[in-house]
Amino acid sequence: MSIAELFDLTGRVAVVTGAAQGMGRAMALALADAGADLVLVDRNEDGARRTAAEIAALGRRALADGCDCSLPEAIRQLFARVDAEFGRIDVLGNVAGDGYLDKPESIPLEKVELVLKNLVVSRFCACQEAGRRMLAAGRGSIINIGSLASLTALGRGHIAYSMAMGAVAQMTRELSTEWSGQGVRVNAILPAQVVNPGLEARMTADPNLRATYLRGIPAGRLGEPDDIRGLAVFLASDASRWITGALIPMDGGNLALNGGGTVRPPRAK
Repeated sequence: MSIAELFDLTGRVAVVTGAAQGMGRAMALALADAGADLVLVDRNEDGARRTAAEIAALGRRALADGCDCSLPEAIRQLFARVDAEFGRIDVLGNVAGDGYLDKPESIPLEKVELVLKNLVVSRFCACQEAGRRMLAAGRGSIINIGSLASLTALGRGHIAYSMAMGAVAQMTRELSTEWSGQGVRVNAILPAQVVNPGLEARMTADPNLRATYLRGIPAGRLGEPDDIRGLAVFLASDASRWITGALIPMDGGNLALNGGGTVRPPRAK
């Protein structure tokens, strides 16, 4: 098999949640560019439709769905629609999910429960629905989006988010262990700070936050949604056919940096 064939997704169907913007949109466009047809899932259905129009321009089939991924029954209905429209699923990109910031001594328990529901229970439900179909087919790739907070602590009120992302990492390992022998691979991408509207708003509210992030990123810049494109295609394709249960940082070197380390200033352009 040639290198081009290893990365080719022609004829495969991918479901990507959070596809209206950010990493979800970038992942969906990359998978389509590699040949896949897409089901684009987002509560912002108009945004999902805009992504679908971009994918259609590539000559791929794209279906937009306004599923609220915080609701298990809505996820089940989504996969019933995938069955009816495509009759298969080869790739799941599990991107969507809302967090909540508050100090651990004051965060209401109902907010903790909500974050765990949004980021863990809902993602497991999507994995379960996709996994059942992939197991029946004997092949498939699930890509969970975690965070560096899956492995390390962030502080600044991230307690519920970090707890949830730690669970996403362990969920990825467990599903991989259960399913890999039956042809279904499960991996996770762990981004550092990737620019999106929510992060931009937080950095505007706290002028020191961008510099705080950059002190921990040896590459010298924040992440961009398009940074996920190559990694998503790699994990979705046969190029990664013996990679499963992996937690892959996408972080500009953040995880490698010791807390007492010194980042060399970026080269002048």
